[in-house]
Amino acid sequence: MNYTRFVLPFLIILAFLMGTTRSYGLTTETRSQTVPDNQLPVVSPNNLLKATLHQDATEGWWYMTIHAIKMDTSVVVIPAIKLGLILDEQSFSNNLILVRRSKDEAIAVSYHASHGKRLQRKNQANEATFHFVNSNKSPFDLVVRLYNDGLTFRYAFPDKKGSHLVKEELTSYLVNEGDACWLEPWNSANEGVYIYQKRSFTQRDWCYPGLFEASQADCWYLIHEADLNDTYCGTKLSNQQSPNQYQLVFPNPRDGNGLGAAQPTITTPWASPWRVVVVGSLATLVESTLVEDVSTPTSLTNTEWIKPGKASWNYWSNNHGTKDFKVVCAFADLAVEMQWPYTLLDWEWDAMGNGGNLNDALRYIHAKGIKPLIWYNSGGPHTGVSATPRDRLLTHESRLEEFAKLKHLGIYGIKVDFFESEKQDMIRYYLDILKDAASFKLMVYFHGCLVPRGWNRTYPHLMTLESVKGAEWYNNIPDFTWQAPAHNCVMPFTRNVVGAMDYTPVTFTNSQHPHATSYGHELALSIVFESGIQHLADRPDGYLSLPEPVKDLLKVVPNVWDDTKLINGYPGRDLTLMRQRNDTFYLGGINGENRPKRTTIKLDFLPPGKTYTLRLIADGEHDKSFSISERRVDHTSSIDVWMLRRGGFAAMIF
Repeated sequence: MNYTRFVLPFLIILAFLMGTTRSYGLTTETRSQTVPDNQLPVVSPNNLLKATLHQDATEGWWYMTIHAIKMDTSVVVIPAIKLGLILDEQSFSNNLILVRRSKDEAIAVSYHASHGKRLQRKNQANEATFHFVNSNKSPFDLVVRLYNDGLTFRYAFPDKKGSHLVKEELTSYLVNEGDACWLEPWNSANEGVYIYQKRSFTQRDWCYPGLFEASQADCWYLIHEADLNDTYCGTKLSNQQSPNQYQLVFPNPRDGNGLGAAQPTITTPWASPWRVVVVGSLATLVESTLVEDVSTPTSLTNTEWIKPGKASWNYWSNNHGTKDFKVVCAFADLAVEMQWPYTLLDWEWDAMGNGGNLNDALRYIHAKGIKPLIWYNSGGPHTGVSATPRDRLLTHESRLEEFAKLKHLGIYGIKVDFFESEKQDMIRYYLDILKDAASFKLMVYFHGCLVPRGWNRTYPHLMTLESVKGAEWYNNIPDFTWQAPAHNCVMPFTRNVVGAMDYTPVTFTNSQHPHATSYGHELALSIVFESGIQHLADRPDGYLSLPEPVKDLLKVVPNVWDDTKLINGYPGRDLTLMRQRNDTFYLGGINGENRPKRTTIKLDFLPPGKTYTLRLIADGEHDKSFSISERRVDHTSSIDVWMLRRGGFAAMIF
């Protein structure tokens, strides 16, 4: 027997795994421990991603390395992801001993979503569990999955039932020097602008998700978390201790003005939320549904009442619009004219006057065949916002009473605002609202809230979340006028990757502070931004005065997609997205820069053997004009589109 062909591959793998890496908390290179065969890599089903497990020889930390496999060559994407937890009574960190590694298990994900990038979801992964014990012989598991579009991992305590305070999570991501990143400074509402950095990283706390360009590996990765539930708190990224090392940290004690503990308490047996790293090209990231794929499936058996769609919304153009019965009626009429199914009654609906009250408004809305949605200031007593109605949903009993009233009034969904905390008690409150709303068949969306964590797979009636600096900020500060064009070109690569985003887009007229974007740019946002309920925020005149082809597009552009593809783009500069619904294809393109540019789009995503009509609505000669054209195309065609500085375009192929 020729033993060489069996021994040589093993020696090669050992040699690779014994390579060097940067130790945590150190600035020198240290050599990892020899890794036995029970720690061989976990590889994605398509063999393009690999995760290897190491132990630092000097300090004993365990960490993973993510590799991209290109042309049979393994390239490091993330050199080290440090692992471990510290509980109140014992540590699971550098005192861990690996006992065994499970056999690989093939994971197949297949489910139907209620809205999002695509309705039919499929993904594959290979999973391995690494079983550790600490110095007290207490068990600690690391579950690792390599999907075709990224790495997910979680911790688990399989031991007998007990309660433990988690003092610190040690999970942290070491970023290669020279990699670029796009990060949003931490704020409790997750309503900021992403900052581009390279080489010199500002040290502070950051919102999810974090976008990184792994230049040495010629790929990208997005760091996030998924399947968060009430057994833990939300985390954020922090490089306060080391500029290139992003640790997961708990909410600040001051977040929520002291409401609840910053550190979570767990009850074992227990599994953590999934730590998620989407890896690949920019197209891989934009098109990924990994955050939802890895989250808990829904237990709802009847979801027919969940209806995505567009809504008219009066707050952007008239901050006190819902206080005025006549304004409410005008926006109901707008929904009728634009064929949108919903209209939102925002704050102060309990103080409505000028010809009618809430009951009068609801009778008018229903008579028009429109479905009303309604707003609540009920994030909790920790906020200083006095807008009414206030805090009607804080307890299970008050929610049942309020939701029963809403069903009697013919309300279809609720917007709940001003949470601004991600402590464990607040996570429990979010989920309690979703559970109670489901029993009344009420759709839900959150504002002043956390970034999506995959909940709309578990609770498909969660239609959207704000957690974005959206068009509302034209009301707040003059700065957003000039931030918005580039900011809009970052969101599809970051925030909107991980779930529905209530930006409240597509405004042609001006609010308190004017636009710098063109009409073509604003129209494109109806396609570029994804949200289960899309609140189109302009005043009635802003839509009704548009050219007929533009109004026609806004009447029919879907909120539910069969497919999503990134055609081209780069964060902060520009992008073009294709979205498909049935046999109709939509293109949305935006320019975030202060210079005009031309983009060429190949239509090879169209099915061969069939011709289509392309209706292109592009920038005209100036910001407030359109260039509208039609032509016949097929899958061999391409189009050249000219965009103004801060411009854009939309197209419908049918």
